[in-house]
Amino acid sequence: MLVPAAIEDQITARNADLVRAKLIVEGANGPTTPEADHSLSERGVYIVPDVLANSGGVTVSYFEWVQDIQAYFWSEDQVNRQLRDLMASAFNAAASLAEEKNVRLRLAALALGIGRVAEAHVARGLYP
Repeated sequence: MLVPAAIEDQITARNADLVRAKLIVEGANGPTTPEADHSLSERGVYIVPDVLANSGGVTVSYFEWVQDIQAYFWSEDQVNRQLRDLMASAFNAAASLAEEKNVRLRLAALALGIGRVAEAHVARGLYP
C-alpha cells in the first residue's frame, strides 16, 4: 500500500513503473498524474482517488458549519459516526458505478460529483 500524502504530481508517467504497491490511497490533492493513473490501473493497481480518500476534513468542516447554524453541537462520537457513514457511502457509490460502467474509481467518483452538482443547479433553478 502506498499513501502519497504530501504534494501533487508525485506519481508520474516517469516513475509509475517503480511503484510496487497494489493499492494507492491518495492523501494529498492530485498526487497521481492522469498518465500515471492510467498506467498504474492498467497494471492492476487499485487507486482510491484523492476526491474520496482525503475528503474527510472538508466533510467535518461542513458538520461544524451545520452545528454552528443550528447552535446544536454533536459529540465527537456523533461526528465520527456521521463521517464514517458518509465516507463509506461515497466510496460504495463510486465503487458500484466504477464496476457497473467498467471505469476506474477516479472517473466514477468524479462523475458522481459532477452529476450531483448538475442536479443541484437544476433543482435550484439555475439552469433550465
